[in-house]
Amino acid sequence: MAETVLEKIRSKAKTLGRKICLTESDDIRNLQAAAMLVQTGYAKPVLIGDGKAIDKLARDNGVNLLGVEIADIQGSPRFNDYMVTVVGLRKSKGLTEDQARLWLRDTCVFAAAMVCAGDAHGYVSGGGNPKGYNHDTAGKTRPALQLFRTAPGIKVASAYFIMQLPDPKWGYNGALFYADCGLNINPNADQLAEIAVTTARTYAALTGDEPRVGMISCSTKGSAKDPIVDKVIQATAKAKALAPELLIDGEFQFDAAVIPAIGAKKAPGSRIAGRCNVLIFPDLNCGNTMYKATERLAGAAAIGPLIQGLRRPFNDVSRGCSVDDIVDCAAMAAITEWTD
Repeated sequence: MAETVLEKIRSKAKTLGRKICLTESDDIRNLQAAAMLVQTGYAKPVLIGDGKAIDKLARDNGVNLLGVEIADIQGSPRFNDYMVTVVGLRKSKGLTEDQARLWLRDTCVFAAAMVCAGDAHGYVSGGGNPKGYNHDTAGKTRPALQLFRTAPGIKVASAYFIMQLPDPKWGYNGALFYADCGLNINPNADQLAEIAVTTARTYAALTGDEPRVGMISCSTKGSAKDPIVDKVIQATAKAKALAPELLIDGEFQFDAAVIPAIGAKKAPGSRIAGRCNVLIFPDLNCGNTMYKATERLAGAAAIGPLIQGLRRPFNDVSRGCSVDDIVDCAAMAAITEWTD
Protein backbone atom coordinates (compact mmCIF):
# COMPACT_ATOMS: atom_id res chain seq x y z
CA MET A 1 0.00 0.00 0.00
CA ALA A 2 1.22 3.52 -0.79
CA GLU A 3 2.54 5.68 2.04
CA THR A 4 -0.20 7.52 3.94
CA VAL A 5 0.02 11.19 4.80
CA LEU A 6 0.44 10.29 8.48
CA GLU A 7 3.38 8.05 7.63
CA LYS A 8 4.89 10.95 5.66
CA ILE A 9 4.46 13.25 8.68
CA ARG A 10 6.04 10.77 11.09
CA SER A 11 8.99 10.07 8.78
CA LYS A 12 9.75 13.75 8.33
CA ALA A 13 9.36 14.52 12.04
CA LYS A 14 12.01 11.89 12.86
CA THR A 15 14.58 13.74 10.78
CA LEU A 16 14.09 17.12 12.46
CA GLY A 17 14.57 16.50 16.19
CA ARG A 18 12.49 19.49 17.25
CA LYS A 19 11.30 20.33 20.76
CA ILE A 20 7.55 20.25 21.26
CA CYS A 21 5.90 21.33 24.53
CA LEU A 22 3.00 19.38 26.07
CA THR A 23 0.97 21.63 28.36
CA GLU A 24 -1.49 19.37 30.21
CA SER A 25 1.15 17.68 32.35
CA ASP A 26 -1.28 16.73 35.13
CA ASP A 27 -2.99 14.33 32.69
CA ILE A 28 -1.24 10.96 32.53
CA ARG A 29 -1.90 10.74 28.79
CA ASN A 30 0.58 13.55 28.18
CA LEU A 31 3.27 11.84 30.22
CA GLN A 32 2.67 8.65 28.27
CA ALA A 33 2.76 10.63 25.01
CA ALA A 34 6.04 12.27 26.04
CA ALA A 35 7.57 8.85 26.71
CA MET A 36 6.30 7.62 23.33
CA LEU A 37 7.75 10.65 21.54
CA VAL A 38 11.16 9.78 22.97
CA GLN A 39 10.77 6.16 21.83
CA THR A 40 9.59 7.03 18.32
CA GLY A 41 11.88 10.03 17.82
CA TYR A 42 9.10 12.16 16.36
CA ALA A 43 9.98 15.06 18.66
CA LYS A 44 11.91 16.03 21.77
CA PRO A 45 9.07 16.40 24.31
CA VAL A 46 8.95 19.08 27.00
CA LEU A 47 6.38 18.70 29.79
CA ILE A 48 5.25 22.06 31.16
CA GLY A 49 4.02 22.44 34.72
CA ASP A 50 4.95 21.56 38.30
CA GLY A 51 8.11 19.48 38.19
CA LYS A 52 7.50 17.63 41.47
CA ALA A 53 3.89 16.84 40.54
CA ILE A 54 4.99 15.54 37.13
CA ASP A 55 7.61 13.26 38.71
CA LYS A 56 5.07 11.91 41.21
CA LEU A 57 2.43 11.28 38.55
CA ALA A 58 5.01 9.41 36.46
CA ARG A 59 6.15 7.26 39.40
CA ASP A 60 2.59 6.48 40.49
CA ASN A 61 1.71 5.28 36.99
CA GLY A 62 4.95 3.57 36.04
CA VAL A 63 5.83 5.98 33.22
CA ASN A 64 9.52 6.26 32.35
CA LEU A 65 10.37 9.89 31.62
CA LEU A 66 14.00 9.23 30.71
CA GLY A 67 14.83 11.63 27.87
CA VAL A 68 11.83 13.87 28.58
CA GLU A 69 12.57 17.50 29.47
CA ILE A 70 10.49 18.93 32.31
CA ALA A 71 9.99 22.70 32.38
CA ASP A 72 9.08 23.53 35.97
CA ILE A 73 7.32 26.87 35.77
CA GLN A 74 7.93 27.82 39.41
CA GLY A 75 11.66 27.15 39.27
CA SER A 76 12.44 27.99 35.65
CA PRO A 77 15.70 29.94 35.25
CA ARG A 78 14.18 31.40 32.07
CA PHE A 79 11.02 32.75 33.71
CA ASN A 80 12.14 36.39 33.68
CA ASP A 81 13.31 36.08 30.09
CA TYR A 82 9.89 34.77 29.08
CA MET A 83 8.27 37.62 30.98
CA VAL A 84 10.28 40.09 28.91
CA THR A 85 9.32 38.20 25.74
CA VAL A 86 5.57 38.28 26.34
CA VAL A 87 5.58 41.90 27.53
CA GLY A 88 7.38 42.86 24.31
CA LEU A 89 4.77 41.06 22.24
CA ARG A 90 1.74 42.39 24.16
CA LYS A 91 2.98 45.82 25.28
CA SER A 92 0.76 47.55 22.73
CA LYS A 93 -2.20 45.83 24.40
CA GLY A 94 -1.21 47.22 27.80
CA LEU A 95 0.33 44.07 29.31
CA THR A 96 2.49 44.95 32.33
CA GLU A 97 5.34 42.97 33.85
CA ASP A 98 3.25 42.02 36.88
CA GLN A 99 0.42 40.83 34.64
CA ALA A 100 2.87 38.86 32.51
CA ARG A 101 4.34 37.10 35.55
CA LEU A 102 0.88 36.00 36.60
CA TRP A 103 -0.10 35.03 33.04
CA LEU A 104 3.00 32.85 32.68
CA ARG A 105 1.77 30.58 35.50
CA ASP A 106 -0.60 29.17 32.89
CA THR A 107 1.06 26.19 31.19
CA CYS A 108 -0.22 27.16 27.72
CA VAL A 109 1.11 30.70 28.06
CA PHE A 110 4.44 29.42 29.34
CA ALA A 111 4.71 27.00 26.41
CA ALA A 112 3.87 29.73 23.90
CA ALA A 113 6.47 31.99 25.51
CA MET A 114 9.08 29.22 25.23
CA VAL A 115 8.33 28.96 21.54
CA CYS A 116 8.47 32.73 21.01
CA ALA A 117 11.83 32.83 22.80
CA GLY A 118 13.19 30.10 20.52
CA ASP A 119 13.48 27.45 23.26
CA ALA A 120 10.93 25.12 21.62
CA HIS A 121 9.47 24.73 18.15
CA GLY A 122 5.77 24.49 19.03
CA TYR A 123 3.26 23.30 21.59
CA VAL A 124 0.41 20.82 21.85
CA SER A 125 -2.44 20.89 24.36
CA GLY A 126 -4.07 17.50 24.63
CA GLY A 127 -6.55 16.14 27.13
CA GLY A 128 -6.80 17.86 30.50
CA ASN A 129 -7.40 16.86 34.11
CA PRO A 130 -10.81 18.10 35.35
CA LYS A 131 -9.24 18.74 38.77
CA GLY A 132 -6.15 20.39 37.34
CA TYR A 133 -5.27 22.59 34.37
CA ASN A 134 -8.25 21.46 32.28
CA HIS A 135 -8.00 24.20 29.68
CA ASP A 136 -10.96 24.49 27.36
CA THR A 137 -10.37 25.17 23.66
CA ALA A 138 -10.28 28.93 24.21
CA GLY A 139 -7.79 28.61 27.07
CA LYS A 140 -5.47 26.46 24.97
CA THR A 141 -5.76 28.54 21.82
CA ARG A 142 -5.77 32.11 23.10
CA PRO A 143 -2.03 32.25 23.97
CA ALA A 144 -1.14 31.04 20.47
CA LEU A 145 -3.39 33.61 18.82
CA GLN A 146 -2.08 36.42 21.04
CA LEU A 147 1.63 35.56 21.05
CA PHE A 148 2.18 33.76 17.74
CA ARG A 149 -0.35 35.77 15.70
CA THR A 150 -1.45 34.90 12.20
CA ALA A 151 1.08 34.44 9.41
CA PRO A 152 1.65 37.22 6.87
CA GLY A 153 -1.22 37.48 4.39
CA ILE A 154 -3.57 35.44 6.59
CA LYS A 155 -6.37 37.08 8.57
CA VAL A 156 -7.95 34.04 10.18
CA ALA A 157 -6.38 30.97 11.78
CA SER A 158 -8.38 27.78 11.35
CA ALA A 159 -8.50 24.15 12.45
CA TYR A 160 -8.44 21.18 10.11
CA PHE A 161 -8.47 17.41 10.51
CA ILE A 162 -6.72 14.76 8.47
CA MET A 163 -9.33 12.01 8.22
CA GLN A 164 -7.49 8.79 7.43
CA LEU A 165 -10.05 6.29 6.16
CA PRO A 166 -9.44 2.52 5.93
CA ASP A 167 -10.21 2.49 2.20
CA PRO A 168 -7.39 4.10 0.16
CA LYS A 169 -9.78 5.10 -2.65
CA TRP A 170 -10.67 8.30 -0.81
CA GLY A 171 -8.56 11.42 -1.26
CA TYR A 172 -4.82 10.88 -0.82
CA ASN A 173 -4.38 7.16 -0.07
CA GLY A 174 -7.44 7.30 2.16
CA ALA A 175 -6.92 10.78 3.60
CA LEU A 176 -9.48 13.58 3.31
CA PHE A 177 -8.86 17.02 4.80
CA TYR A 178 -11.78 18.62 6.69
CA ALA A 179 -11.99 22.29 7.77
CA ASP A 180 -12.94 24.19 9.85
CA CYS A 181 -13.78 21.62 12.50
CA GLY A 182 -12.49 23.16 15.70
CA LEU A 183 -11.95 26.91 15.79
CA ASN A 184 -14.23 29.30 13.87
CA ILE A 185 -17.86 28.92 14.92
CA ASN A 186 -19.60 30.70 12.08
CA PRO A 187 -17.13 32.15 9.57
CA ASN A 188 -18.41 34.74 7.12
CA ALA A 189 -17.93 34.35 3.37
CA ASP A 190 -14.52 36.07 3.35
CA GLN A 191 -13.26 33.95 6.24
CA LEU A 192 -14.64 30.76 4.70
CA ALA A 193 -12.86 31.56 1.43
CA GLU A 194 -9.56 32.07 3.24
CA ILE A 195 -10.02 28.82 5.18
CA ALA A 196 -10.57 27.02 1.87
CA VAL A 197 -7.41 28.41 0.29
CA THR A 198 -5.28 27.83 3.40
CA THR A 199 -6.46 24.23 3.75
CA ALA A 200 -5.83 23.54 0.07
CA ARG A 201 -2.27 24.76 0.41
CA THR A 202 -1.79 22.72 3.59
CA TYR A 203 -3.04 19.63 1.78
CA ALA A 204 -0.63 20.21 -1.12
CA ALA A 205 2.31 20.78 1.23
CA LEU A 206 1.68 17.62 3.25
CA THR A 207 0.77 15.23 0.45
CA GLY A 208 2.40 16.58 -2.72
CA ASP A 209 -0.97 15.91 -4.35
CA GLU A 210 -3.18 18.45 -6.12
CA PRO A 211 -5.99 19.69 -3.85
CA ARG A 212 -9.57 19.51 -5.10
CA VAL A 213 -11.59 21.68 -2.77
CA GLY A 214 -15.30 21.13 -2.28
CA MET A 215 -17.32 23.86 -0.54
CA ILE A 216 -19.92 21.89 1.40
CA SER A 217 -23.55 22.94 1.78
CA CYS A 218 -27.07 21.51 2.04
CA SER A 219 -27.39 22.47 -1.63
CA THR A 220 -25.65 21.51 -4.86
CA LYS A 221 -25.39 24.20 -7.54
CA GLY A 222 -28.57 26.03 -6.62
CA SER A 223 -30.75 23.06 -5.61
CA ALA A 224 -31.82 24.99 -2.48
CA LYS A 225 -32.30 28.68 -1.79
CA ASP A 226 -31.48 30.22 1.59
CA PRO A 227 -29.04 32.73 3.11
CA ILE A 228 -26.99 29.85 4.57
CA VAL A 229 -26.50 28.55 1.03
CA ASP A 230 -25.76 32.04 -0.29
CA LYS A 231 -22.83 32.30 2.13
CA VAL A 232 -21.22 29.18 0.65
CA ILE A 233 -21.85 30.37 -2.92
CA GLN A 234 -20.20 33.71 -2.10
CA ALA A 235 -17.31 32.03 -0.32
CA THR A 236 -16.71 29.78 -3.32
CA ALA A 237 -16.46 32.76 -5.65
CA LYS A 238 -14.16 34.61 -3.24
CA ALA A 239 -11.91 31.56 -2.81
CA LYS A 240 -11.56 31.20 -6.58
CA ALA A 241 -10.64 34.89 -6.82
CA LEU A 242 -8.09 34.56 -4.00
CA ALA A 243 -6.37 31.57 -5.61
CA PRO A 244 -7.39 31.10 -9.26
CA GLU A 245 -4.68 28.44 -9.67
CA LEU A 246 -6.48 26.09 -7.25
CA LEU A 247 -9.32 23.71 -8.08
CA ILE A 248 -12.17 24.99 -5.89
CA ASP A 249 -15.86 24.43 -6.57
CA GLY A 250 -19.27 24.33 -4.93
CA GLU A 251 -21.66 24.65 -3.44
CA PHE A 252 -21.79 20.84 -3.06
CA GLN A 253 -23.73 18.49 -0.89
CA PHE A 254 -21.35 16.01 0.71
CA ASP A 255 -22.23 13.14 -1.60
CA ALA A 256 -21.85 15.34 -4.68
CA ALA A 257 -18.37 16.27 -3.48
CA VAL A 258 -17.02 12.75 -2.94
CA ILE A 259 -19.06 10.22 -4.96
CA PRO A 260 -18.17 10.38 -8.70
CA ALA A 261 -21.53 9.17 -10.02
CA ILE A 262 -23.48 11.60 -7.84
CA GLY A 263 -21.12 14.47 -8.62
CA ALA A 264 -21.54 13.84 -12.33
CA LYS A 265 -25.34 13.85 -11.97
CA LYS A 266 -25.74 16.83 -9.65
CA ALA A 267 -22.90 19.01 -10.96
CA PRO A 268 -22.19 17.86 -14.53
CA GLY A 269 -20.17 20.94 -15.43
CA SER A 270 -17.75 20.68 -12.51
CA ARG A 271 -14.13 19.59 -12.97
CA ILE A 272 -13.91 18.16 -9.45
CA ALA A 273 -17.42 17.11 -8.33
CA GLY A 274 -17.28 13.60 -6.88
CA ARG A 275 -13.48 13.71 -6.56
CA CYS A 276 -12.86 16.27 -3.79
CA ASN A 277 -10.07 15.61 -1.30
CA VAL A 278 -10.43 18.83 0.74
CA LEU A 279 -13.86 19.53 2.22
CA ILE A 280 -14.72 22.95 3.63
CA PHE A 281 -17.73 23.12 5.93
CA PRO A 282 -19.94 26.22 6.30
CA ASP A 283 -19.77 26.40 10.11
CA LEU A 284 -18.54 24.58 13.17
CA ASN A 285 -21.84 22.80 13.77
CA CYS A 286 -21.36 21.05 10.45
CA GLY A 287 -17.58 20.60 10.49
CA ASN A 288 -17.27 19.27 14.02
CA THR A 289 -20.21 16.91 13.57
CA MET A 290 -18.91 15.56 10.27
CA TYR A 291 -15.43 14.77 11.54
CA LYS A 292 -16.84 12.93 14.56
CA ALA A 293 -19.36 11.05 12.40
CA THR A 294 -16.64 10.04 9.94
CA GLU A 295 -14.40 8.90 12.77
CA ARG A 296 -17.04 6.90 14.62
CA LEU A 297 -19.15 5.49 11.80
CA ALA A 298 -16.59 5.09 9.01
CA GLY A 299 -13.73 3.94 11.22
CA ALA A 300 -11.49 6.84 10.24
CA ALA A 301 -8.50 7.98 12.26
CA ALA A 302 -9.01 11.68 13.01
CA ILE A 303 -5.68 13.50 13.26
CA GLY A 304 -6.26 16.91 14.79
CA PRO A 305 -7.55 19.46 15.24
CA LEU A 306 -4.47 20.88 13.58
CA ILE A 307 -4.17 24.66 13.62
CA GLN A 308 -3.09 26.44 10.45
CA GLY A 309 -2.42 30.06 9.64
CA LEU A 310 -0.25 30.93 12.68
CA ARG A 311 3.41 32.00 12.65
CA ARG A 312 4.38 29.19 15.03
CA PRO A 313 3.08 25.61 15.44
CA PHE A 314 0.26 24.90 17.89
CA ASN A 315 -2.26 22.07 18.00
CA ASP A 316 -5.24 21.68 20.32
CA VAL A 317 -6.19 18.05 20.89
CA SER A 318 -9.65 17.08 22.13
CA ARG A 319 -10.12 16.38 25.83
CA GLY A 320 -11.30 12.91 24.77
CA CYS A 321 -8.06 12.20 22.90
CA SER A 322 -5.89 9.10 23.05
CA VAL A 323 -2.16 9.02 23.72
CA ASP A 324 -1.61 8.30 20.01
CA ASP A 325 -3.61 11.43 19.12
CA ILE A 326 -1.26 13.59 21.21
CA VAL A 327 1.80 11.92 19.70
CA ASP A 328 0.61 12.44 16.13
CA CYS A 329 -0.32 16.08 16.75
CA ALA A 330 3.12 16.62 18.25
CA ALA A 331 4.70 15.09 15.12
CA MET A 332 2.59 17.43 13.00
CA ALA A 333 3.73 20.43 15.06
CA ALA A 334 7.33 19.29 14.63
CA ILE A 335 7.16 19.40 10.82
CA THR A 336 5.27 22.71 10.64
CA GLU A 337 7.66 25.47 9.65
CA TRP A 338 7.86 28.87 11.31
CA THR A 339 6.64 31.86 9.32
CA ASP A 340 8.11 35.33 9.93
